[in-house]
Amino acid sequence: MTALHVTVWDETGGEGVPSVFAHNIFTWGSDEAYGFAAQRPLADNYRLLLADRRGYGGSPDTERSDFETDADDLVELLARQGGGAHLVGHGNGGLAAMLAAGRRPDLVRSLALIQPAAFSAAAGHPVVKAMLERVRDSAGVPDSVTPEQYLRASTEGLGMAMPEPSPERLRAVATSMRERPVWEAEVPLEPLRDAAWPTLVICGTWQDAPELYRTYAGEPLIACAEAVTDTVGARLLRVPGYYPHTQQPAAVNAALRELWGRVGVAEATRAMCS
Repeated sequence: MTALHVTVWDETGGEGVPSVFAHNIFTWGSDEAYGFAAQRPLADNYRLLLADRRGYGGSPDTERSDFETDADDLVELLARQGGGAHLVGHGNGGLAAMLAAGRRPDLVRSLALIQPAAFSAAAGHPVVKAMLERVRDSAGVPDSVTPEQYLRASTEGLGMAMPEPSPERLRAVATSMRERPVWEAEVPLEPLRDAAWPTLVICGTWQDAPELYRTYAGEPLIACAEAVTDTVGARLLRVPGYYPHTQQPAAVNAALRELWGRVGVAEATRAMCS
């Protein structure tokens, strides 16, 4: 069993309800560029646990990052919280969060998904079908491509600024280059639909994103967000931009506070009536 590195932000003296975060590719939990650094203000009332997936941040190396293993790791982290935790996932981390929540819904107090890479939920959508055909016909990343070259092509090549290629960033990129493809995941949505806790889906509008990035990533992710929302009966929050929690942290943090606060009221009411 691999011990993940978890960054803990807590200004409550250990009294806050735990909230577990699972990050996307190219990043790690507390990363300011792509991770959850902008969610740190939530630590005034909650105990934030930012997990670094295997091969990212301070967690151990892995031969190949895999969403199934990530889900197992999240279940283990949730189980260590005693009464469960709120669960937040972005992108590939959102997929892992969905799998973890489906396996152990009893450990989840709420689920928040930021543009989850759950393509099986929208496999019949035209833009997702086109994306799946593109990636299945792709030859993959050649061995000669370095992490820095891959990072540059994935950012500047799509019209975005490239973050500083620090050793920590390049390690994250190298892990991302060999992640198990998320389109191989079959997400069981029924446990999420039938769960007692609420689900929030957050998605960017993508109208100001670089055209290639919007076409190849944005449109399929929007389709996934809408499909997951409809299937599990979630609330969908749309915010401007394409990286909701970093570009629109005030809106995202307010939505998380509302979600977690609503769950807290419901839990307190049940306790009073029991």
